[in-house]
Amino acid sequence: MGYTAIVDYGAGNLKSVVNAMDYLGLKVHITAEAKELELADAIILPGVGAFPKAWGRLCAAGVNTELRSQARKKPILGICLGMQFLFDESAEIISTPGLGLIPGRVDWIKTECKLPHIGWNSLQLQNGCPIFRGLEEGSFVYFVHSFCGYADDERDVSARTDYGASIVAAVHRGNVYGCQFHPEKSGEAGLQILRNFGELNR
Repeated sequence: MGYTAIVDYGAGNLKSVVNAMDYLGLKVHITAEAKELELADAIILPGVGAFPKAWGRLCAAGVNTELRSQARKKPILGICLGMQFLFDESAEIISTPGLGLIPGRVDWIKTECKLPHIGWNSLQLQNGCPIFRGLEEGSFVYFVHSFCGYADDERDVSARTDYGASIVAAVHRGNVYGCQFHPEKSGEAGLQILRNFGELNR
């Protein structure tokens, strides 16, 4: 069995992701080294904080180019800010480019509800994404965000949630997966998502 590389670029919620993967018996390496990303079976891109600053750290580590390359070869999962990086660009603070792996952009959640969107919310699943195998419709997961992705193609959207507006909660295109919520903090439903992801390239 190989390992899942968890990308460390100084802006990720690493500990809880590692703990969840350890609990599932899935081997992980925390790294920002291109060679370890190349050798990994899969890659998780976590993230917290503001998009422009975190993106700068990702680029400074040289990880952005490597992630684009690896996305053609193996499963990649972006979590929270890591999912937002998957899009073409973000409007947070200033316009900033992203990885361009999911066509679309990141912007404020267009809702009259209080921001940030914090807490448990239910998923409306669509388009048969494999990382949601075994999950019941309406499963609850944990969110913390004020910005969200707006996908150009609804076929790339694998789950939505409602917070005074319909929000893209997860995306999937080819080897690329993204969860706006935190599966590592989402109890049994989140563990099932991480388990499914860990089995994609085994």
